[in-house]
Amino acid sequence: MSAARIRVQVVYALPRRCWLREVEIPAGSSVREAIAASGLEREIEGLVIDAARLGIFSRPVTLDTDLRDGDRVELYRPLECDPKEVRRRRAAAGRSG
Repeated sequence: MSAARIRVQVVYALPRRCWLREVEIPAGSSVREAIAASGLEREIEGLVIDAARLGIFSRPVTLDTDLRDGDRVELYRPLECDPKEVRRRRAAAGRSG
């Protein structure tokens, strides 16, 4: 008798490219195990898994979070600029125009 398995997606996106891998892993597996099974760390040069930038359907999680069938693990990239600073610049440009 085989152990129960679940299917999850692991996703990473850049501005012009997106990687989505569907993996089948043992039930009770963690985010860390799904990322390893996806192979994205080997495939994407320079990819660093930051434990503070992970989510499941936009909800922050840790590497040790247990997964359920159908979950989508999202690897977030660092922000290129501070959103508050962007809003300040837009507001200043609106006032001067």
